[in-house]
Amino acid sequence: MNNKSGKIERAFERGLLASRFAVILAVITSLLGAFLLFAMATVDVTSLTLRAVSLTVDPSADWTAFHAKAIERIIAAVDDYLLATVLLLFALGLYELFISKIDAAEDETHSNILIIKSLDDLKDRLGKVILMILIVTFFKSANKIVFDDPVKLLYLGAGILFVALALYFTHAGGRGKSGGH
Repeated sequence: MNNKSGKIERAFERGLLASRFAVILAVITSLLGAFLLFAMATVDVTSLTLRAVSLTVDPSADWTAFHAKAIERIIAAVDDYLLATVLLLFALGLYELFISKIDAAEDETHSNILIIKSLDDLKDRLGKVILMILIVTFFKSANKIVFDDPVKLLYLGAGILFVALALYFTHAGGRGKSGGH
C-alpha cells in the first residue's frame, strides 16, 4: 500500500508541476497585446509624420493646431510603447519563472533587464516601467491644463516634485540592490 500511495503522490506531483504550463496562455496573450500596442503606436506616429510632410507643401496649413495635436498623439504613442514594454517584460518574466530559463537573455549582448530570476525581479522591472507610464500620463494631463490661476501652477509644481521624488527613490532603491546600476 505504501508503494502504491507513493506512485499516486509522484503522479499527482508531476501533474501539479505540469500545470505551470497554463502560464503559457498569459505569455502568449501578453506578447500579442505588446505587439498590437507597438504596431498601433508605430502606425499612429507614421501617420502623424506623413501628415506633417503633407502640411509642408500647403501654404495655408495651420501649424499651431497641428502642433498641439501632434504633441498629444506623440505622448499617447510613448504611453502605448511603455505599456507594450510592460506586457513584453511580463511575458518574458512569466516564461522565465514558470516555464524555462531563457538562455539567450543571459548572453552578454543583451540587457540585464531581460533576466528575471525571481518575482521580485519581475516586480521591480514592471514597477519602473509603470512609474514611467504614470509620469507620461502626468505629463499628458499637465500639457492640457491652462495655467490661468496661481493655484494650478502650485499644483503643477507639487506634481513635478512628487514625480522627481518617485524617480529619486526608485533610483536610490535600485542602487542599493545592484551596487549602483
